[in-house]
Amino acid sequence: MTTATTRRHERRISPVFLAILAVMAVTGWAVWTDFAVLPGLAVFLFVTSAWVVSLCLHEYAHARTALHGGDITVGAKGYLTLNPLAYTHAVLSVVLPVLFVIMGGIGLPGGAVFIEQGRIKGRWKHSLISAAGPLANVLFALVCTAPFWLDALDGVPLAFRFALAFLAFLQVTAALLNLLPVPGLDGYGVVEPWLSYKVKRQIEPYAPYGFFIVIALLFVPAVNDAFFDAIDALMRSLGVPEATRYCGSQLFRFWEETPELCQV
Repeated sequence: MTTATTRRHERRISPVFLAILAVMAVTGWAVWTDFAVLPGLAVFLFVTSAWVVSLCLHEYAHARTALHGGDITVGAKGYLTLNPLAYTHAVLSVVLPVLFVIMGGIGLPGGAVFIEQGRIKGRWKHSLISAAGPLANVLFALVCTAPFWLDALDGVPLAFRFALAFLAFLQVTAALLNLLPVPGLDGYGVVEPWLSYKVKRQIEPYAPYGFFIVIALLFVPAVNDAFFDAIDALMRSLGVPEATRYCGSQLFRFWEETPELCQV
């Protein structure tokens, strides 16, 4: 009885996550109905809270896949409750990605759930656990862009279109960055089980710096241009015009003057 009760408690959705979800719902309603006095502030709160929700789902996907792969400790660690405060580095997992969105306007890979790798048997399981997080971002992006690629925008308010486009942009950038086969990112976790022991030992000393190297490379003009060209191509394939995403990012920055093109 105690074990069953404990397990139910380990999987109960956290009030913290429910509170974030409530903020997303209320501010999304405010954007949709044009209820807010400051539309940009409503878009900012809606996109930020939705972004945090997506971060929680990203980590939940890792943890849930690990649970089915053999790591039964993820429940006791609180990873199945969707509580962002349960992550190994709450600041790096949530605060830093949110700050990066505010400052840089791209979805920064965040989150840290500690998986006991020794409990996972089989290379495919290890790869799938690493891939699960970015795949959650991909699914989130598909949901956000569904009105665009389904040509179902009739009745969708302009401000809400802008917000969805920018939120989808964050998901796409996060997924693409995270899938890079660079140590410290999920993409490396996908390929690592298939590397030889010798190669892994050679890469290991650089693993703590991989993420920071990627961020530094984004400041190189040629790399930055190539990265955003790829993002723009993906967004267009999802039916989202570049101007719509741009206006979403401009409304998000409610503290700046909104260009005339993006007035709602």
